[in-house]
Parts: sequence; C-alpha cells; structure tokens
Amino acid sequence: MGLDKASGIRIGKGTPGKRNLITDVPGVKVGQVTIRDGADVNTGVTAILPHEGNLFQDKVMAASAVINGFGKSMGLIQVEELGTIETPIIMTNTLSIGTAANALIKHMLEQNPDIGLKTGTVNPLVCECNDGRMNDIRGMHVQEAHVFQALANASDTFEEGAVGSGTGMCCLGLKGGIGSASRVVKLDGQDYTIGAIVMSNFGGAGRLLIEGRHMGEEIQQKLSSEQKDQGSIIMLLATDIPLNERQLKRICRRAGVGLARTGSYYGNGSGDIAIAFTTANRVPHYSKTAILEMKMMDDEHIDPVLDMSAEAVEEAIISSLYHAETTVGRAGRVQRGLREYLEEK
Repeated sequence: MGLDKASGIRIGKGTPGKRNLITDVPGVKVGQVTIRDGADVNTGVTAILPHEGNLFQDKVMAASAVINGFGKSMGLIQVEELGTIETPIIMTNTLSIGTAANALIKHMLEQNPDIGLKTGTVNPLVCECNDGRMNDIRGMHVQEAHVFQALANASDTFEEGAVGSGTGMCCLGLKGGIGSASRVVKLDGQDYTIGAIVMSNFGGAGRLLIEGRHMGEEIQQKLSSEQKDQGSIIMLLATDIPLNERQLKRICRRAGVGLARTGSYYGNGSGDIAIAFTTANRVPHYSKTAILEMKMMDDEHIDPVLDMSAEAVEEAIISSLYHAETTVGRAGRVQRGLREYLEEK
C-alpha cells in the first residue's frame, strides 16, 4: 500500500518498509469499519493498536503536539503529562468521540478488572475530524459496536482512502481519508522503522503540492471547486526506535513539516494534531522497582529520524488522496479522488 510504482508518484528519497504502512513497525495493527448508507451516511472508525498485548498493563512511551488547536481530540492531556499511551487509538468523526470513548473504556475494562477498583481509571485516546460535508454527522451513526469491530479487525494490512474514519473526509478540494506510509532508518548498523497513518480532512481547493509541484492549481481548473481552507488532520507516528518522550515530541513537530509540504498553512479552522509513540520503550502499570531502565537516542544522531518522520507523513497524506475514490455524499456533494484526475492526464 502507500504509494507504489503504479502511482507514478515518488515522495522523497527514503526507503519504504515492506508494506509501506504504519504496520511495518513490528506489533502495530490497524482495524477499520466503514459505515455507508445511501449518499448521506459516509463515516466510520479506524483503530490503531500500538502493540497486541494489554496496553493498560504495558504502556508505550508517547508524546503529542497540537500544531493548530481547532480540534476535539480526547486524552491528549494525560499523554502530555505522563508521556505514555495506555489504550488503542481511535479515530472517528467529531460528534462521535463520546461514543468511541465509551466503547474504548468498556474494551479496557473488560481486559482489566482492576481499573477503577484496585488502581486508577483509564485514559481513552480518541481523535477526530469533521466529516459533515459528506456525512450526516448530526445523525451520529457511529455506534459502540462499530468501535468493538474495528478493534477486532486489527491487522497488519488495511485499506487506505475513503474507508474507516476517512470515509467522509475531504482534503485540499479532493476526496481525503486514510493514508499511510513507512520509512526504514539505519542506526548503529541496524534497521529501524518509522510509520505514519493520517486521517486527512484539511486545506482549501487548489493548494495541493506533490513533491513541490503545484498540482492543486492544475486540478482546480477542472474541478471548479471553491472549498475554503477548513477541516483537520490527525497524524499518528509509530516507531521501534528507542526514544524518550522528549524526543517523541520532536518527532511530532516534524509531522507539521510533512503537512506543510502538501499545501497546508495550518488554517484557522483546522485541527492539526500529531501523536507519536515508540514500541521500544514500555512502561509497566505495576512496577516492582522504583527505577525503570530506558534507552534513548543521542540527539546528535537523530536527524535521519526527523527527516524520515516528515517524509512518512507527507507520503501518507498524498496516499490518502491517491487511494480515495470519487464519492457522492450528503446533499449530492461530489468529491473527486486524486487518482481520477491523474488518469486523465
């Protein structure tokens, strides 16, 4: 997946992983549920599992960055304070975050009978974008069962484009959605992986950049779209490189570099959120020792990691557009997929 040779698009100079997906990071899984009912209902759920074990008991070190804060994501405050993630990450539409959080909490309670009794509560991590242009968002069509199913569907392969939580998303005047990519980085003679997954729903028509080429201007001549710069993007980064939460925060900020390269200037109405985690540093919920051993990078050697993080996000965004098919949504609105335009060239 990601962008293959058939797309005719090459982003950057880095080497993709085996699948060119975030799931190239060992242990990371993605599951999705797509919800469609006629033209008016186009929404869904995408679930990201940092590892296949019990995340509450075995947390991953993490960080987040709010690049532009017009968003309603849940759980970022504790990630910022403690530097860990203790649940799967759910992406859905803006008005379904409560439903998704309830389902995620129930999922964690089932796995952990000690939550709320012998230990504290749990921090559900739920991210959102507004799919109201293409979806009857007021209908709140996402149900808890959809979240449970997305979690159960988690696999190392998954679809991109207008699927899962990306079903109703629009981006840069085109159909947006779910996109992913990965990059391999060699450190001390060993290969490590950086993976990205995005839910793209940002940007005004005519602003799309692909490897510096102003594709948006060329496309807009055919689309005649006047969509304003509004919407959001969620950018998730995973790696198996040993990093601490400060270094993961630096990775999050480089997601903004990849975002800008595709044509965004972080508009007023955009919720641009980045979250990064490493599977290499784990934090046990119950520790037998007061001191935990962790590994981290020497910052003088971190530039290739920052470079490939930005590149993976950039490609994931373009991949979300490339794989998204032309969709007829709420009120008869039509959003064309990037591939349809490229095939006309």
